[in-house]
Amino acid sequence: MGAIAVVLDHTTATALHDPKDPFNEAVAAFYVQASGGLGTLYAPVLSLTVGDVERPGLLAYINGLRFIKIEPFDTEAALTASELLHAGHPWAAVHAIYTARPSAEFPAGRYLLTLSPELYEGTGIQAVHPDQ
Repeated sequence: MGAIAVVLDHTTATALHDPKDPFNEAVAAFYVQASGGLGTLYAPVLSLTVGDVERPGLLAYINGLRFIKIEPFDTEAALTASELLHAGHPWAAVHAIYTARPSAEFPAGRYLLTLSPELYEGTGIQAVHPDQ
């Protein structure tokens, strides 16, 4: 596998946080790949914040992991999030969608690793389940 850029949403971040989660090992494999320099993992801070409401300690845990880069929620992300919220997308998904979309730094976008690919249908991003 070549170096890839992968965004973790709230579902995969939660799976990584919980060793008893059935997808913990699959998501942890991406972390191991990133630690070996084979890719980079990104976690949108708003997605983690929403996930932390359901699973307290999630944000602090992911923030403490060396090989995951936390993506800030800036004005551009907020503008996109507002559009996505008006279109009916959930709070937990809007920053992940923004982060995975094509940008100047990532013209082809980034892969979005999620346990709920249906949340991202019709958004134009590449949402993949860790089992795929």
